[in-house]
Amino acid sequence: MPSQPAALMARHCSTKGVFSKTSLQTERRKGPTGITASLHQSSNGVTTLAGALYSQAAMLNRRQFLGSAAGLAAAAALPAHEGIHSIFRGVQIGAQSYSFRDRDILAALKAYKEIGLGECEMWSGHMERPAGQRLSREQLRDWRLKVDLGEFEKVGHEFHEAGVELYAYNYSFRADFTDAEIDRGFEMAKALGAKVITASGNVSVAQRVDKFAKKHDMRVGMHNHSHIRDDEFATPDDFAKAMKGTTHIAINLDIGHFFGAGFDPVDFLGKHHKDIVTIHVKDKSKDDVNMPFGQGATPIVECLRLMRDKKYKIPANIEYEYKGGDTVAEVKKCFEYCKNAVLES
Repeated sequence: MPSQPAALMARHCSTKGVFSKTSLQTERRKGPTGITASLHQSSNGVTTLAGALYSQAAMLNRRQFLGSAAGLAAAAALPAHEGIHSIFRGVQIGAQSYSFRDRDILAALKAYKEIGLGECEMWSGHMERPAGQRLSREQLRDWRLKVDLGEFEKVGHEFHEAGVELYAYNYSFRADFTDAEIDRGFEMAKALGAKVITASGNVSVAQRVDKFAKKHDMRVGMHNHSHIRDDEFATPDDFAKAMKGTTHIAINLDIGHFFGAGFDPVDFLGKHHKDIVTIHVKDKSKDDVNMPFGQGATPIVECLRLMRDKKYKIPANIEYEYKGGDTVAEVKKCFEYCKNAVLES
């Protein structure tokens, strides 16, 4: 967790202007007594309240100075923006940004705000193909290793300013990833401000990923699909095999896919909630077809109410995949369905 000075600097840094390593910049702020103080940004990026107040001390008597110092310190401890609230009876409802795959990340962020979603799991495609273009495998690896992490910091800043928590980065570790490519995923997630990584990875890569997860002290939730195949996540045994002997490998349980593969997500959630970093919420028919929420057979309501009643602190992220009309309108329907499931007894 960043120190208060570093967090304060991040809140006041614009997406277009990153503080120079060699320059000294100041921001003017009105103090609680009407005094203007300067928040100085030093060359190492640390905001120093004491330095800001020092230049004012000569013009203040002792009582005024102490009052200003206390007031500015209190102001520094406050969040810059009030977040969007989408926690209902203890259950955080958010969305995987893949739900908004038909638009770029800033347009997707606008949709989060419009719908009232306060938490995001960001799909890597929103960073890796900002204009919709697809890169070859080698081009993508090269881009990942060379991209300026400042681009990720800017996007993370936009989410912070909008009041949307960027909880997870969805970066899918595959067997053909180099060690450098694995390591880079954690650097990207940290630059965004994410707390965890989710991954549609291979079972066989989990041990390698765990080494870097330990290094960065970040959990990785492996995501399941409904098709049972070698070296892919679908069954409870796949999760168990990947986590065996690891410390930072966890589960990103897609309750729709889990149901579609023939397993009970309610039972699994109850037994393994401590290993689950987030769930994906989607509705499916018994024959594994994506459906509008409430029209399939996935026990969405039961899963959400279990999380509510047992007080599991696991974000429930909507993943809109069924064929619908307007994306924002459809995700809003999904959001209302989940919200009502939690609010009703």
